Amino acid sequence: MSQMPQQAALSKCPSCEEPLESGDRFCGACGYDLSVVPARPVDEPTLTMTGVPPQTPWPSAAHPGPAAPPPPTAPPTVGSAGVAAPGAVPSGHAAAQRPADGPSTGVPAHPGAPDPHGAASAPHAPAPGTSAPGAPPAAPPAHPAPPVPAGAPPQPASAPTGPPQSAPSTGAPSTGVRFDRPAQPEVPAPQQPAQADDYTLQAPDPRVAADAAEAPAQGGSPGSAVCVACRAGRVDDDGYCENCGHAQPRERDHMEQECGPLAAVSDRGLRHHRNEDAFAVGTTTLPDGAPVSVAVVCDGVSSATRPDEASLAASRAANASLLDALPRGTHPQQAMHEAILAASEAVNALADEQPAEAREHAPQQNAPACTIVGAVVTAGLLVVGWVGDSRAYWIPVDRSAPPARLTEDDSWAAQMVAAGLMGEAEAYADHRAHAITGWLGADAYELEPHTAAFKPDRPGVVVVCTDGLWNYAESADEMAEAVPVDAAARPLHAARVLVGHALDGGGHDNVTVALVPFPAVPQGAGSA
Repeated sequence: MSQMPQQAALSKCPSCEEPLESGDRFCGACGYDLSVVPARPVDEPTLTMTGVPPQTPWPSAAHPGPAAPPPPTAPPTVGSAGVAAPGAVPSGHAAAQRPADGPSTGVPAHPGAPDPHGAASAPHAPAPGTSAPGAPPAAPPAHPAPPVPAGAPPQPASAPTGPPQSAPSTGAPSTGVRFDRPAQPEVPAPQQPAQADDYTLQAPDPRVAADAAEAPAQGGSPGSAVCVACRAGRVDDDGYCENCGHAQPRERDHMEQECGPLAAVSDRGLRHHRNEDAFAVGTTTLPDGAPVSVAVVCDGVSSATRPDEASLAASRAANASLLDALPRGTHPQQAMHEAILAASEAVNALADEQPAEAREHAPQQNAPACTIVGAVVTAGLLVVGWVGDSRAYWIPVDRSAPPARLTEDDSWAAQMVAAGLMGEAEAYADHRAHAITGWLGADAYELEPHTAAFKPDRPGVVVVCTDGLWNYAESADEMAEAVPVDAAARPLHAARVLVGHALDGGGHDNVTVALVPFPAVPQGAGSA
């Protein structure tokens, strides 16, 4: 229930200083409302100015000087039953020592009884109902002293005679004591535990970096990698540093691979949170022993679910199909057609992995989907295949010869140009230009793999890439200008340069490119 506020006990009005009587709620002279006067705050300081908290034993000297002779004490009074009379100290116990308030008079307020074994005891409190003349009542002992064992040497009296003496020094100046925190045990300063409101950060252990650096060389797990930010903490299974919490780059954020004479590089770009591109490269031989190079690049459709998984599954399936069919004598163009069908089946399988219940609850989600482009290069034949808007370019080694784009996009812009409704520059400037009309996925309208075969009359290099690159070098001439002159001899270096060209242009999309020199050279040749 509610209660009325208690009025402060005042002797005079705080407004006109007229005397007040007990129980007055208003001043009789000026009418001041006394109920609004706040109560006097209770004085509870958090620091003691003397440095010694109340009810604590008086500190004993580390090296006491010569003990003064004990004061005369009265013999204990023993009753008929052999029990010590009130005021006597029981045998084998010593009273707690405490300094007397005020100056010492040289005589204890109440004499204690000597120990039967010769140990002097401290002055004992007066018996109940009595008080020692000339001395204030003694406070109860804060910590009882332990019993004195038999045969112990006599202890100096706690109340020595003679002039008053100051408190013995303990070797360190006395400091203020805080009472707003629990008492802490007295330990040396270097070992003093931290307070509850002290937050200390542990410095990184330099041995962690050394152990983590050695782990990959010794076949360690991915969780033993070193953080790329602080270079001191281990990376946990979730991809975050255990020391600084920094998120680590994913494995697919930047990928590079060099396989004999060809190479590929893929990068997440500067705007996307993950890399939804994938590639696969490989080399094999035809039945007659002629070398053949294979490159497949896929771009996940961002508006679909799990696009990164779709591109990875498609690239692996197509590459495996080509490397299996070509050594058996399958024509490269037919092998490319079959590889695209195999990639489509791999992407369709991802949609079947989703539980039926999840599809019912989210029917608006598209099935996993991606685009694909691939190239097969032999000693005298170049075959490309594609679905979607990923492209392949022909860049001759002799830059005096014209370059060429080898693929046609499955996109809205390409359809407008093919129908003669818009020019190429106008169509690709439209915001609908990159809307694809063909892709790999369970919800594709009708899969129509495109393949084309060429017989170049001069050496060159085939650029197989996603739109993350050709957006910054759309025409064949622009792509030829971006490709380094020594791309056929140093394909990995050239692929890195092309990825850097896209990143320098803005990196708005994932960037993936594979470079395949023509004609194919035996495995093991290529960049050093």
